[in-house]
Amino acid sequence: MVRRNDERRAALLDAAIEVLAAQGARGLTFRAVDAEAGVPGGTTSNYFANRDQLLTQAGSRVYERLVPDEATVAAHQSGPADTERYAELMSDLVARVSGFRSGYLAFLELRLEATRRPELRRLLTERVRADIAHNVAAQEASGLPGDATAVKLLICAYNWLIVEQLTLPEVFDETERAELIRAAVDRVVGAA
Repeated sequence: MVRRNDERRAALLDAAIEVLAAQGARGLTFRAVDAEAGVPGGTTSNYFANRDQLLTQAGSRVYERLVPDEATVAAHQSGPADTERYAELMSDLVARVSGFRSGYLAFLELRLEATRRPELRRLLTERVRADIAHNVAAQEASGLPGDATAVKLLICAYNWLIVEQLTLPEVFDETERAELIRAAVDRVVGAA
């Protein structure tokens, strides 16, 4: 039987994100989600037909939570349309990792799991493509320098900085990350 309590479903998906971040995809079981959510055993299995469905819906949920709120988007849209603004935006994005560290770690786990699960791969591919298209459109609308290729290259650069920050945080300190962001913007946008 499929349950319709949307708040409970969201809480279970949030618990699944925490399990993914802490234990990896192999640790994601209905029992582990029940324990993380603090609900009676069997609750998760009442909401999700199987593990694939849980993974796919956790992928949707983590992506929903990674999208910045309206105030953050408005703040990003204000300011001068120059490379300095670009560097600030990238720095803000990389800094946001600490606010939802488990979500970013879960997203990495989901991306790896997507190599083996076609439905999850389809979902994440659609979401990431839509996010890239949104960022390209926002760049064009804002008048920031560069082109679509520059936006895509910067997305790749800051995504890898995020991976480094999450997995091997001692590789680059905060100052080095800021310098790398600035250099990426100068070289990618300046070359566009």
